Amino acid sequence: LVKGGHEMSLLTFEPGEADELAVRDSLAADGIEWHWLRYHMRPSVPATLFDIANAVRFIQKLMKKRRFDILHARSHVPMMMAALARNSSSHKPKLLFDIRGFMPEEYVDAGVWPDGGAIYRNVKRAESWLMKQADGFVVLTERAREILADQIGKRPVEVIPCCVDLKRFETANEDSRRDIRAKLGIGDRYAIAYVGAFGGWYLTLETADFLAAAKKKYPDLFTLILTQSDPEVIRSLLRERGFGENDFFVGRVASAEIPKYLSAADTALSFIKNCYSKQASSPTKNAEYLACGLPIIANTGIGDTDRQISEDGSGILIHDLTDSGYKNAVEAISSFGSDTPEICKAAARTRFDLVDVGGVRYRRMYDSLASEGAVSR
Repeated sequence: LVKGGHEMSLLTFEPGEADELAVRDSLAADGIEWHWLRYHMRPSVPATLFDIANAVRFIQKLMKKRRFDILHARSHVPMMMAALARNSSSHKPKLLFDIRGFMPEEYVDAGVWPDGGAIYRNVKRAESWLMKQADGFVVLTERAREILADQIGKRPVEVIPCCVDLKRFETANEDSRRDIRAKLGIGDRYAIAYVGAFGGWYLTLETADFLAAAKKKYPDLFTLILTQSDPEVIRSLLRERGFGENDFFVGRVASAEIPKYLSAADTALSFIKNCYSKQASSPTKNAEYLACGLPIIANTGIGDTDRQISEDGSGILIHDLTDSGYKNAVEAISSFGSDTPEICKAAARTRFDLVDVGGVRYRRMYDSLASEGAVSR
């Protein structure tokens, strides 16, 4: 956005002490002014209300120093902060509602809130008000745009999926593949990767069951799992399904190392709960897999994934997470040709490039909202 001529001020919420000087200098070098407030987690509702009130006061002070043209809010709670701050100010910048997902439904689908409970009903009422306050919208999927079409009306909207910086994934090459395979003792075995958390929307048992089905076809299968969740949860499930200690790696690696580790795999898994809220989801892991040249094995019903994989030929879709569904998918793995890595990388460039997809569309939205002013913030 800075490269597009927009001056940026960033407000984030941090759970602990931020390395303030280093972060501030790094962002300033990119032309970004940075501020932060402490994030409070518990008790959930009072803590969120406190953070909202704190943010509104802070934004109001900033608005007295800067005549912002745009307040860009990523997700529902920041949007509430931005809307309240704008409505209580004499200066009225445009509000960009960057909807990262169907937040109330996500909490219900993850089992955090009861469906139809008091918290859910109140948040839905707040969401309806926020939708009316917004001057423009960003959603992650075409499916979300279709669902929200009546509420958005004629206001500008951009579909911007979770993108990746493809330069980071240039380290996913034959050299890193050889090195990581040697380091983990994979050798010439077929390897399936998984990146991300387990639990909630992320289907732990189904992932383990699929890997067990794959092991029947590939008895020496190696499983590479990079997760921030408790590693013993998936380790125990793999052991129960006949995997030995030398048949898997489960752990956390530095963000910069993820492309190198993924390069050691042959394909990758993306199993997410098929529920209403996930129609608005754009799994970052899918973009990362494709950027590494890995075909995706995914279940259906998640965001735009079905259409993307079908159109690009960049993986396999599983319609039923059952033994027969897993077996069919495992058999289909053999259909991946030698040109599959390049097909996957091309799909990443076309759909998930941070520069040529994400950057272009965000700048287009900013330019649309700021068309009446010379500078946006």
